Amino acid sequence: METLGWMGSHWFELLQTLSIVFGILTAVHSIREDTKERRIGNLFTLTNAHRAIWWKLYEQDELTRILKSHVNLVREPVTTHEELFVHSLILHLRAAFKARALGMQFDDDAVSADVRETLALPIPAYVWEKSKRYQDMDFVSFVDACLKNEDDTKRAA
Repeated sequence: METLGWMGSHWFELLQTLSIVFGILTAVHSIREDTKERRIGNLFTLTNAHRAIWWKLYEQDELTRILKSHVNLVREPVTTHEELFVHSLILHLRAAFKARALGMQFDDDAVSADVRETLALPIPAYVWEKSKRYQDMDFVSFVDACLKNEDDTKRAA
């Protein structure tokens, strides 16, 4: 009975409090939904950038050597087009690495395998060794760890 009396005399304050709580809960829900939408948008943006970079490989015949595992770089040095393409890959990989550090979710095993399979090839390996001094140490450590796992895998085979 006492509670009803209190509610009767303080109904306006109670209504204000409930409105404020409802407003806060609505804001929290909106922020979560916006965050989810941004993450999805970021994933699509990163995927489109990945597709655009790799599509160059199929459009430009002069880049086909990049994915070959047996290339004589002494006889046929890395071309400017090949080097620019690999730099694009490295910059894209760095952006993905930074996005991951900021909370974007990736399949770490798949990313590591992609780094191993790509940057272990002769042309990408040459460009990576030449350009890694311009990258931040965390990224270099990540890529080198991925490549080291490739070396471990080759030894085990």
